[in-house]
Amino acid sequence: MTFRTSTFGCGGHELVYDDYGDPGTDRVLVYIHGLLLDSEINRGIARALSDHGHRVVLVDLLGHGRSDKPTHASEYRIDTYVDQVVALLDELEVPAAVLGGMSLGANVSLFTASRQPDRVRGLVLEMPVLEWAVPSAALLFAPMVLVVHYGRPLAARLSSLVARVPTTPIAAVNSFLHAASLPPESMAALLHGILVGPVAPTIEEREAIEAPALILAHRNDLLHPFDDAANLAGQLPNARLERARSPVELRVRPDRLTDVIATFLDDVWSSYGQGATPLAFADHHGE
Repeated sequence: MTFRTSTFGCGGHELVYDDYGDPGTDRVLVYIHGLLLDSEINRGIARALSDHGHRVVLVDLLGHGRSDKPTHASEYRIDTYVDQVVALLDELEVPAAVLGGMSLGANVSLFTASRQPDRVRGLVLEMPVLEWAVPSAALLFAPMVLVVHYGRPLAARLSSLVARVPTTPIAAVNSFLHAASLPPESMAALLHGILVGPVAPTIEEREAIEAPALILAHRNDLLHPFDDAANLAGQLPNARLERARSPVELRVRPDRLTDVIATFLDDVWSSYGQGATPLAFADHHGE
């Protein structure tokens, strides 16, 4: 499946997105990458869902991938990424979309649903990062900020070397290579901004989100605890929890989970087309 690459502006910066599927439909899934990663991590998902007949848009948020990378921490907060998502929907000329993504992308989607509910028809939340993840996230990312800030010459040399590594046939590997090749001043600003800002909407704000949600999670992950996903499924009024068999299932053996996502999207848009109230999903755990 081929895709169309375009750019749009937000806050004086240029951002890049890829558009899969029928450009004539306004029934769109916007799927967002994780922290430091980029759209490459989600290409297999976009291809699979577009083969199911869905239009999927992958965006590189500010500081990631092919989008601009300012060096001021104030430019980077998870809640202010909402403005970029809304600007993308305006660029696509769609009144609302299903939003989703992994980790950072899941949290940005939650913030958008909380603050711009009229622009969100549904949510696909893969590995959300909530209360149980905070200690692990701090232990992982705080030292990275110190390393790229105080060890900038070495970090710059390493990122330059990684940038020379040829593109591989595996999109997810490319995404990690792109993350490692980020300029250290941009990486330091990005991590600092993310760490000092709010990570997710408050519990009260989550409980007010009416959009139907599909939550994907797995066991044995300190940064994306299953308990966070399970708690979120209980907080959102209209959520279904689907357990992945491993953290890489959706990208290594995606058929089962992309079928689940495709069915969810069909149900959301069918309900929307009939003017129905939000769907009531039974909680379900994958084997």
